[in-house]
Amino acid sequence: MVTESILRQIFVAAQLLRIRLYCPLLDKACERFEINTSLRLCHFLAQLGHESGQLRYVEELASGEAYEGRLDLGNTLPGDGVRYKGRGLIQITGRNNYALAGLSLDLPLLDNPELLEVPENAVDSAAWFWHNGKLNSLADLDDLIGITKRINGGLNGFEDREVLLKRAKEVLFRGH
Repeated sequence: MVTESILRQIFVAAQLLRIRLYCPLLDKACERFEINTSLRLCHFLAQLGHESGQLRYVEELASGEAYEGRLDLGNTLPGDGVRYKGRGLIQITGRNNYALAGLSLDLPLLDNPELLEVPENAVDSAAWFWHNGKLNSLADLDDLIGITKRINGGLNGFEDREVLLKRAKEVLFRGH
């Protein structure tokens, strides 16, 4: 169960208003997408904590031009890189991921990619990506490197993810 106390202790840089906004949404999404053990929750929160700057961002700061023409992301049309740049708490990226998330979450994301900036959709898309990427199985193995590579494509921000994971484990395994 996700509580304000848990989020405050893990996301120490997050504004209380953001924690209060996202807490019930995260709790609901974690239940829906089977992020239902302490270890799974630790890994999930560590990753979305890094990707969102501790609940600060729901849109990637970069323009998205770097994703232009990336066929592995399904960015086949001019402007796809910018249009389908990272959004949501885990930064869903690319036409393919937007299409899949849209189908699963019943959202017209290809036409309205900014819908992933709406708090409920930002959370649901992160939990959907986690579930769709079978990241629970890697969390069950405590595989931070594997999870980070699957989310990020590399190990960008690994140290921050590691710090957040350590903090999450301290909070969730000692009680809150």
